[in-house]
Parts: sequence; structure tokens; C-alpha cells
Amino acid sequence: MKFIKDIVMQYNFMIKKQLLAVKLLLVACSILVLSGCFPSNDLGRAEYLLQGHTMGTTYNIKLVGENLDAEKLQQGIDEQLVQLNQEMSTYIKDSELSRFNQSNSLAPIKVSVGLVRVIKEAIRLGELSDGALDVTVGPLVNLWGFGPEYRPETVPSAELLMKTKARVGLDKLTLENDMLSKSTPDLYVDLSTIAKGYGVDLVTEFIEANGINNYLVEIGGEMRVKGFKHTGELWHVAIEKPLSGERSIQQIIIPKDNAVATSGDYRIYFEADGQRFSHIIDPKNGKPINHKLVSVTVIHPSSMTADGLSTAMMVMGEEKALAFAEANGLAAYIIAKTDHGFVEQSTVKFMQYLK
Repeated sequence: MKFIKDIVMQYNFMIKKQLLAVKLLLVACSILVLSGCFPSNDLGRAEYLLQGHTMGTTYNIKLVGENLDAEKLQQGIDEQLVQLNQEMSTYIKDSELSRFNQSNSLAPIKVSVGLVRVIKEAIRLGELSDGALDVTVGPLVNLWGFGPEYRPETVPSAELLMKTKARVGLDKLTLENDMLSKSTPDLYVDLSTIAKGYGVDLVTEFIEANGINNYLVEIGGEMRVKGFKHTGELWHVAIEKPLSGERSIQQIIIPKDNAVATSGDYRIYFEADGQRFSHIIDPKNGKPINHKLVSVTVIHPSSMTADGLSTAMMVMGEEKALAFAEANGLAAYIIAKTDHGFVEQSTVKFMQYLK
């Protein structure tokens, strides 16, 4: 008998122990078996469920195959993720990225292959989005109380905002081959908007290297699928309605062999003086976003790229985001709020994935 299992994941690489801004509901039509593995009556294959913790959140991985060594595979996956955290976490004080942030030196330093890959894509997406995605925005995130520090009781002063904003800017970060440098000693790089997506890509590459081509990988809400479920059906994913007080499905999609990333502002925020302040910061003015766009979903072959693009489009706002997606041939789906409820829009490329 089939059922729909919703997995709503937490977004927390930048924000320790806080809830994911937007969650994807994973729709997997299968038999519920908590042990993680069960045989298929249809294709003679089994579906293996691997679960664990990473980046301050959880991961859920479904592998479809015959006679897979699930324990060995999970060990290899965990090793990949531990290495990723040691390279890119801002919560691990001696991580590669933390050491770069703590250093006052302006001299270029050699960085790992993984860090090169993520920073290179972050810079590319930052330029593509005209600065909407900026991995140096961390000081502003902390200023508004959405980083590791406690939330402020009052809105930051204009003077403090201007002073903090002066520390931010992709133009202060330079990557040449495998050499990374900064032009100001207090530059702070935080890859939380893209690193979880990279983690998904890293895990899928490991899985495929082990000869598995039917899988679903999800880390903290970021997801990538390939092939088929044990029943022979394509993987289904549900986009959540952008409501802070409940969890329900807005739209079901069939992403085929792609990644899915969703960003939104309806779960993590604070209120002060009757105004709501989102955790998503606009790098250009240094303030939380303030527009009608509440959710952006992007489908792309790379989870890392989809992750970054969905955040960039959330910063842009409804009209700019949709125009940006169409101009760049992206499969994007946006939800905006109005006085009469939510309005959905999608690019032409996204329509092929609608169920």
C-alpha cells in the first residue's frame, strides 16, 4: 500500500539550531519502514533509507538498488560531510573558512578544492544576480540578530548599519585558481546560502561513483533526485505553502534528474515596533527584505546553484526575480502575497515539472 511521507527539513548552516526558512515536503510513494530498507514487489529492488545529522540539520537519503551495503555507503557519506564541515563551517573555529575569516592578513592563501568550487560558484552567482547573492553579508546577518549572536531588542541605528555595511562586498573577495584573498582584514565569508546545496551535490557524486543511479538526497531541505523509486515511478516533491503557522502542500512537482531548492522568509523573522523583519538581508541596503515575494523554488541540475539562485531571487522581489529567471532560462516558481491571498507564477521552463 502506498503513502505520502512529508519531510520538512530545517535550514541551519548559518543560524545554529534555528528552523529552516523554507522547507520542502518530500513526497515519496512507498511503504513506511523505519528500518530504512524494504524489498520491492514490483522490480525486485530495495529502497534503502539513510539518515543522519550534518551542518546543524539532518539529512535523508533514499537509495534504490540490489544488495547495497547501506552501512558502508553511509560511512562514506558521513566522511564526505565531515570533511565539508571542516572546510566551510563558520561554527567550527578551526575550519578552513573560519581560519580565513579570523585572519587579518591580506596575502593570498591556498584553499581546498571544495572551498574553491563553492566560492567560485558564489562569486559567479553574485555577479550574475548583480549582487543579490553576497556571501560576505554575514556581518549584516549578525547585526540583525540572525547569526550566532543573540537577537537585538531594537533595530540597529543608521550609523551602526552604515558601519557594518562597509565591511560587506563581493568585490573585497578574490579567488585566483586555488588562492583566496581579501582586500579588507575584517571581511567575513559565510557560505550558508550555498554550502548545503554543495553538500547535496557532493553526496550524489559519491553515490554515483558507487554505481547507484536511482536516489533521492536531501540535506536541510535542499534536494536532488535521479532515476526512479523502487516502484518504477519518478520521484515526486511537494512545495510547501508559505505559512508560518501550518505545514501543507502548495504544489507537487516531478523534477526528474535535477535538484530542487526553495527559499522563503515566512519562518525565520522577528517583530519590533509592530514591524516584521525577515532573516533574508538585501546586501545593497543592508536591511531585511521588504516586499511581497514569500517563496522561490528553483529546479537546476546542481543543488549548489539552485540553492544560491533561490536566495538571490528572494532578495530581488517578485517582478525582478521573475524577469531574472526568464532572462537566464531558469526553471523557477514563485509565490507572492497579496491582500487576497497568495499568487503563484512560474517561468516557462518550470512548467514541464508540474504534476
